[in-house]
Amino acid sequence: MICLRFEHRDREMNILFVHQNFPAQFKHLAPRLLECGHDVRVLRFGAGRDKNLRSIKEYSCNFNNVKNTASHPWVTDIESKIIRADACYKYAKQLRESGYSPDRIIAHPGWGESLFLKEVWPNARLGIYCEFYYSSSGLDLGFDPEFDTDAADDACRTKLLNVHLDLQFQNADDAISPTIWQADTFPEHVRGRISVLHEGIDTEIACSDRSSQLTLRSGETLSAEDEIITFVARNLEPYRGYHTFMRSIPKVLSKNTKARVIIVGDDKEGGYGPKPSQLEHGDLSWKQIFLREVEGSLTADMRSRIHFVGRVPHAYLIKILQISGAHVYLTYPFVLSWSFLEAMSIGCPIVASETGPLAEVVQDGHNAIYTDFFDTDQLADNILGLLSDKKFASALGAAGRQFVIDNYDLQKKCLPNQVRWVEGF
Repeated sequence: MICLRFEHRDREMNILFVHQNFPAQFKHLAPRLLECGHDVRVLRFGAGRDKNLRSIKEYSCNFNNVKNTASHPWVTDIESKIIRADACYKYAKQLRESGYSPDRIIAHPGWGESLFLKEVWPNARLGIYCEFYYSSSGLDLGFDPEFDTDAADDACRTKLLNVHLDLQFQNADDAISPTIWQADTFPEHVRGRISVLHEGIDTEIACSDRSSQLTLRSGETLSAEDEIITFVARNLEPYRGYHTFMRSIPKVLSKNTKARVIIVGDDKEGGYGPKPSQLEHGDLSWKQIFLREVEGSLTADMRSRIHFVGRVPHAYLIKILQISGAHVYLTYPFVLSWSFLEAMSIGCPIVASETGPLAEVVQDGHNAIYTDFFDTDQLADNILGLLSDKKFASALGAAGRQFVIDNYDLQKKCLPNQVRWVEGF
């Protein structure tokens, strides 16, 4: 275990994590700080304790999210953030009255919880996790013309999505962001306060194992000897290029009659982007919409080679990626997925969209290959190329794994840097 401490630190600290879906980005950091001798606690909403983090004391906060129907539609988002912030504020006052006082508060500000915590504990140092700052142009909004609403008020509405972040920066003592690209979405006047510290990839778990085997729900077993194409997203939606990927599948499966497609992702929860229009699609999910779109181009044999596995346990996801012969990662200009770096760490040959979040991690033709986000034919050709050129695919995967080890290794690089940040800001 590596615990990097600044020389001026002469005592263990009381550290309070605040995240509505803890542990999330703090999965490794919180228990490491506990191992380093700190008193680590968590303030979150509702239940959901991670069985691996039972040694961390957890405070569960509740709130009544009853929206005011008379409010202007543009302020419903900030109103929900204030409701959460108020609930946390009141709970924090109870903790203060019981004698608890944190030295550090580490918060994800995205849902507003940390907005008023410095009013309760003014001497605590507040560090916030900067995931994404919305913009009316140049990022996700308006990127995909197929789903562009052309709403004249989008720019106004989007500005208000950042109000609670701007307010929390007024109280923050320091900040981190996982990637350069994500940090750069924030305004210049706060960008200088943000350190780029990724939460890290466990390269010992996310590692190559070409002997791995995967058993599907049907009982069929697949291995790296099969021509496996993988696609992973938390939610199957346009933000992660699901529509582009599905449109490439008929060509891939018709050209390579052995290829199998494994698609990981949910279609039952809200994703990052908007839900499908009920007026246009009824109750269909994005998964169903784009599967139906391509079904006419799929033979029965081709359809049988597409496997939707839903959201899966992490260990099962690792096995899926370990047998992948071509992994596809597509994204709008939005946050970079953990699954991308895990696939790279495992040594998957990767086809990735040439979009902003990938610029600092993809060296085209060396550790992955770029594809145009919207070009389904190019994507299909790139997938087929990796499946047919095993030597090139293997070299691509090996370079990708080395890149993650050098830059994103959890134990040797990222976690020690995050511990140093918490103990020193």
